[in-house]
Amino acid sequence: MNLCSPKEIKELMQAFGIRPSRALGQNFLIDSRVVVRTAELCCEGRSESILEIGPGVGCLTERLPGRYKNVVAIEIDSRLIPVLRFTLGNRSNIKIINADVLKCNLREITAPYLDGGLSVCANLPYYITTPILMLLLESGIPFDYITVMVQAEVAARLCASPGSQEYGAITASLAYFGHAERLFSVPAHAFWPAPKVDSAVVRIRLYKDKPLLALDEKILSRVIKSAFGQRRKTLVNALSAGFPELPKAALAEIVGKIGHTADIRGERLGIAEFVAIADEISRAARP
Repeated sequence: MNLCSPKEIKELMQAFGIRPSRALGQNFLIDSRVVVRTAELCCEGRSESILEIGPGVGCLTERLPGRYKNVVAIEIDSRLIPVLRFTLGNRSNIKIINADVLKCNLREITAPYLDGGLSVCANLPYYITTPILMLLLESGIPFDYITVMVQAEVAARLCASPGSQEYGAITASLAYFGHAERLFSVPAHAFWPAPKVDSAVVRIRLYKDKPLLALDEKILSRVIKSAFGQRRKTLVNALSAGFPELPKAALAEIVGKIGHTADIRGERLGIAEFVAIADEISRAARP
């Protein structure tokens, strides 16, 4: 069976009595070249095992077992579980789990696969890209790489530089955990049903030892969210809204300590500066 054939996917879905779910953002890959490139590049061959999120009918999943020792596929849609069992057969190195990745015990699921290296490969629904990415980054699970197929606009944000129009909270947050690289573009017609926008594949190499370590990562997260929460505000005003427990004058002093004037805006700062601000706030908050 050709799982990249729209005709065969439609026939398969009809046979199981299901249709793609708009609510779950289901768009199935039908371009074999994209599938092969994603399977080859998702971790540069450095991991023995792959965690796939959202396998759909298995077009990418079936390309992974020949390249990797283990494949764990998490699918939220229970209707697709029998489809996956049919399309993938009884391969001993594929484990299919019916679960919501945002709610399941990811540490427990991934624990058996960490020794040989584990990377993530996922075609993420557009509406839930950021929550899943942040879950993976903040999970503490030592992934080698996180490779995601996302909306082209989101890909631009993930790989943006400070000061650019695309730079935002997700960009700065990601930079704390690893380095993002855009691999290639994926046109809308590479999916069925075709979405209204193009996509891109982004590979994130996670740091084994972070070059920067915040005193309190929760404070760092608050700083970043505050800085980008109201982009028209100066950084001091944005931080004042995000940290109402601290005097505005104290926040202005902190911004001055890292070498900026009070009228600087958050989108001009890199992750090192956000960590410096978070550490100053952490010290100021100590009794």
